[in-house]
Amino acid sequence: MDLRLAGQGALVTGSSAGIGATIAEMLADEGCEVLVHGRDAGAAAAVAERVAARGVRAEVVLGDLTEPGVAEQVALTARDFGARILVNNAGPFAEHDWDSSQPSDWRAAFEGNVLPTVRVSQTLLPSLRAHGWGRVITIGSRAVRTPLPHMATYSAAKAAVVNMTTSLARHLAGTGVTANCVSPGVIVTPSLYRMIEERATAEADEGTGLDEGTGLDEADIAAEYAPNPSGRLGRPQDIAAAVAYLASPLADYVNGIELRVDGGITGTP
Repeated sequence: MDLRLAGQGALVTGSSAGIGATIAEMLADEGCEVLVHGRDAGAAAAVAERVAARGVRAEVVLGDLTEPGVAEQVALTARDFGARILVNNAGPFAEHDWDSSQPSDWRAAFEGNVLPTVRVSQTLLPSLRAHGWGRVITIGSRAVRTPLPHMATYSAAKAAVVNMTTSLARHLAGTGVTANCVSPGVIVTPSLYRMIEERATAEADEGTGLDEGTGLDEADIAAEYAPNPSGRLGRPQDIAAAVAYLASPLADYVNGIELRVDGGITGTP
């Protein structure tokens, strides 16, 4: 299916690795020109090289979005790049429960996940409105609907991201710019396997040997860590496909939603 994205410009924050990199590459597969963002110059350049190999323009913008003025500068670079699609993907996660979390942990969760999304979006929006068409896509989490006890700060911050996405969609009514959120479930990434290994070590469960592609069967991991009707873990491509659809003109009538791509782990509303 042609998503009619050829020639469109996109900024994907946090796209030097993981889900963000896959989103950047899938948008490039659909013909988008992509501004790759990250903090590591080498990693961002490697993704931009893969994007450019698809035959589209690719550039890199660097910066820690939590630092003063950096988010705004990244957004201005995106404006000059011609970005009409903004994917707010950047956002750290950490494990803090209610007993162990400190005020600084809550602050870090919101400063890392909420404020950069606000700052980049606010700075780029005048350009999108002036153009009369645009997309703002945020990345939430399945923890929005089912808060994770060991990730209380992250769960709350991502809930705020979903809430403000709906608010933004209403604010942009009639402008031709839509705002939607994609909430991933448990996605296969190196960091996920590291986290599972760390937990296994802490619990003295010797012999699990979890690493990407070996060790415990994925279905077993899904059943134990993230039971869902689909019976598997998610892939970065699952999230990227949802983002690509919402970024496309085919999704003109989809606005203000949270699209859960989680294998059904959170159930129905």
